Amino acid sequence: MLRTLGGEQGVSRIYADPAKRLELYFRPKDPYCHPVCANRFPTSTMLLRVRRSTKQKQQLDAEDQIQPEVQFEMEILGIVNTVYKFQGMSDFQYLAMHSGPDGKQTSMYDKVLMLKPEKEEFFNRDLPLYIPPPIFSRLDTPVDYFYRPDIQHREGYNNPQVSGENLIGLSRARRPHNAIFVNFDDEEIPTKPLDAAVQNWKKVCTNPVDKKVEEELRKLFEVRPVWSRNAVKANISVHPDKLKVLLPYLAYYMLTGPWRSLWVRFGYDPRKHPEAKIYQVLDFRIRCGMKYGYAATDMPVKAKRSTYNYSLPITVKKQGSHTVSVHDLKQGLGSAGTSGAKKPPSSRYKLKESIYIFREGALPPYRQMFYQLCDLNVESLQKIIHRNDGAESECTERDGWCLAKTSDDLRDSMSLMIKQIIKSTRPALFSNTTSSEDGKEQLAYESGEDEDDEEEEEEDFKPSDGSENEMETEMLDYM
Repeated sequence: MLRTLGGEQGVSRIYADPAKRLELYFRPKDPYCHPVCANRFPTSTMLLRVRRSTKQKQQLDAEDQIQPEVQFEMEILGIVNTVYKFQGMSDFQYLAMHSGPDGKQTSMYDKVLMLKPEKEEFFNRDLPLYIPPPIFSRLDTPVDYFYRPDIQHREGYNNPQVSGENLIGLSRARRPHNAIFVNFDDEEIPTKPLDAAVQNWKKVCTNPVDKKVEEELRKLFEVRPVWSRNAVKANISVHPDKLKVLLPYLAYYMLTGPWRSLWVRFGYDPRKHPEAKIYQVLDFRIRCGMKYGYAATDMPVKAKRSTYNYSLPITVKKQGSHTVSVHDLKQGLGSAGTSGAKKPPSSRYKLKESIYIFREGALPPYRQMFYQLCDLNVESLQKIIHRNDGAESECTERDGWCLAKTSDDLRDSMSLMIKQIIKSTRPALFSNTTSSEDGKEQLAYESGEDEDDEEEEEEDFKPSDGSENEMETEMLDYM
């Protein structure tokens, strides 16, 4: 029995980690055997050893039947505080079998399992295609599946343009935030919010703190007509759910072009103002890979989210965070909040400046960042941005009012700065790399010459909280 659980070492390893489930393999020698998992439970029981002894009595008369004497002896061996209970199904099995034309099943274990060093002929044999599934069901207990009902839209409703090519369709009704989306090719820009957006904000704006936040955001848009949501959250303290209602009241959202994923003040068209190039967005990702001198695991900036960080059937699911209700918003959680909080009300929801400002000598907080060009606080980067000041002739969808390839030049320079920071903090990573004789860092592998190879070798980072793909995230927030 212990062998089916992975042996004594396997059981000890599972017991040491409370988040793991105990796996039982009905066929321990079969690598394709799918385990059945047991859940861990606390208990207060005792482990007993019970012995049953039977003593036969002598029979004096053949006609008389004498029952044997049975005695039980019990001994307490210890106290048990943890038990594992197998409560799931065990019907997920995928055997290494091949079905012939006549329907006869043939075992392929001797053909696909290499139990000893084999010669080249072993790998060149013609075998039927056998591809086991990479993952089985993540649920091993039967649950009721509640299908979503058909969404009831108002009369005359049409799906928004963003769901035309890339989205199959909306799985729920639109959120009532009433943001206005604008593409780079649209001729006109909105000058005022939708009536529904005005009514939404008036419903939520129920206390003086909310009115103060509204005035603060108005002043931000007066000083600077284009803002990212992270930049707004770093300058004013407002509950994120209230900000979703306030932004459509004061600005519209750009979907494409050099100002994509940004909020623009009503009535302001950055495509008609060359000075608006400083508000353009730069999608910057920290480069890593062997050709850059360090791998993803060596980077000081760790990813918050990964494709490997999902709950497996052999792990225990953690509890989710408490959601905020509409009643909480009306009670002034925008900045007042509940009593006993450690942060002062004026900065409870504020983000750090590093969430939207790039400075020389400091690492970005996340591996993927969305910067506005005016927030790149490095003199050399600003020189690249302002190379064509006064000579802007055309606003293009890719480069805006800047020269062609400006974004690529900025990424190369920023990548070099980050490489210098990592090199100074962890010099062992670069001990085997050679430097140029003239003392200048070479950007051969950071230039765009081998762009196709770079895309294949560069690790694809998943956006993380705070630096996520703001375009996709904010579009879903308002749809």
